[in-house]
Amino acid sequence: MMKLTFINVGYGEAVLVECPDAAYAGGTFTMLIDGGSAEAAEYADNNTGRTPTACFLKERGIDHIDLMVSSHIHEDHLCGLLPVAQQISVGRFWKSLPVEFWRKMPRLPLSLGPTTALQKQINAINDYRTLCSTLEAKGTKIFSLCASDKVYTLCQDLTLKVLAPSSKQVEQLVNMFLAVYQAADEDARRSALIKLDSAMNNFSLVLLLEYQGVRILLPGDTNRDGYAGIEGDIRAHIFKVGHHSQIDGIGLEKFEQIHPQYVVSCASSDRRFGSAHPEILKMMSGKGAKLFFSDCPNVPPYTDGLLPHQGVEFAIADGRITPRYLVSQPATK
Repeated sequence: MMKLTFINVGYGEAVLVECPDAAYAGGTFTMLIDGGSAEAAEYADNNTGRTPTACFLKERGIDHIDLMVSSHIHEDHLCGLLPVAQQISVGRFWKSLPVEFWRKMPRLPLSLGPTTALQKQINAINDYRTLCSTLEAKGTKIFSLCASDKVYTLCQDLTLKVLAPSSKQVEQLVNMFLAVYQAADEDARRSALIKLDSAMNNFSLVLLLEYQGVRILLPGDTNRDGYAGIEGDIRAHIFKVGHHSQIDGIGLEKFEQIHPQYVVSCASSDRRFGSAHPEILKMMSGKGAKLFFSDCPNVPPYTDGLLPHQGVEFAIADGRITPRYLVSQPATK
């Protein structure tokens, strides 16, 4: 039985895959896709069950990650991976930027970002460089990915295909980073950073996993405009809707192509930036999908009766999918 868990990291994403395979330590292949935020403020009020990824893994008794994946470089996805890498061993690290590119990424000063959003982007970029450096020092094998027809066999019965970004998009992303580092002055650098931050979501790795016939589509923060270059069969039984299910998370036509049985929304309990938007939830529910939430946003009727939880877990075996919330007790004041 494989377990797929969307950890409650508040406004952010962290996805844990645990797949039985005797070839791996403890008889289980472990994969972590993104790590949520590393900001203490994100977990200060954990009455909904929010838990930093590193803490969740420790509580679960996971002492290694066979494969770590970074979908894209935004604080709420990337920064929580660094504490994990510092805490436990990581076998492989997959991301879209070229393997050695992090060496060309000098630290950016926080003073470059006059807004909270830009400071978060700066923290993510700086942490990305530190993450790569940390993993390399610990002997982790680092790889670069882009869309192709290749199907990766991760472990027994589990495969993965990369649907995006294309090699051309990766090149575009590299050039956007270089525009930041090679800018002539601070104003030009800030302008390039704003452009990079705004475009980053649709450079996310879009992953299609399959386990014993069950297909799982994980698009990172890709919104409805980011599917334009993706061709072929994208049907999935489980779909993590992009961009925290904000109104632009997915369009009707593309959702009908995916045709999921289950949808996971990684929206925070405070519904920051219009996440868990009622209109997109209504659209997906109206098409017959059962909705699940990594955190506890208040969007009736879709979240009626939702209890504090540390995540939502899907147990998959012999083609059957069994979802459940990892219910936790509210924190005491």
